[in-house]
Amino acid sequence: MTFNDIFKSSFLENVTAVSPLDMVLTIALAFCIGLFIFFVYKKTYRGVMYSSSFGVTLIALTMITSQVILAVTSNVVLSLGMVGALSIVRFRTAIKEPLDLAFLFWAIAAGIILAAGMIPLAVIGSIIIGLILVVFVNKKSYITPYIVVLSCTDHDAEKKALDFLKEKTGRCIIKSKSAQKGLVEVNAEIRLKDDNTDFVNELSSIEGVNSAVLVSYNGDYMG
Repeated sequence: MTFNDIFKSSFLENVTAVSPLDMVLTIALAFCIGLFIFFVYKKTYRGVMYSSSFGVTLIALTMITSQVILAVTSNVVLSLGMVGALSIVRFRTAIKEPLDLAFLFWAIAAGIILAAGMIPLAVIGSIIIGLILVVFVNKKSYITPYIVVLSCTDHDAEKKALDFLKEKTGRCIIKSKSAQKGLVEVNAEIRLKDDNTDFVNELSSIEGVNSAVLVSYNGDYMG
């Protein structure tokens, strides 16, 4: 072993493996695409509680993935070590909305494609995916579903209230019912015939009906 071999560092050799221009270009494009994904996420979000941190995560995930893939493509040995390192990572965060999973995969895929040098595919593909999501997610159904929460004193009041709902609405389906002494609570899914909701006032005035609450929901019922 010579003196030069002692001071020879493979680490320093890897410094020039990726050019500064490639680094700046990849990170800048990853940021722009991640920002676009974040914008689409805000426009298509239909959940109850909007999480701005998840949107920022999409931007960061696109940039981080592009850096990882850029490093992997410059060194085959590093790619093997990266696979081993990432295989031990476990994510425990629960995904509440199924669409959020699509956004996460979109951000990762965009970072991978971009770092692989397929810039047109990453840009054009992201634009097409974004437009499709905006069109289909924001597409509203013709008839909006509603939930009516009824609180009645007995079975007779419940029957009168449900008969009234079936008469005033286009569709009425019981989703859940709970009963205890002197109190019957019913959750019914309805479809309105028009935008008039005055029938709720008449419903609450029926004898034996303690209260009537009308709630709009997205069609996903948990019960």
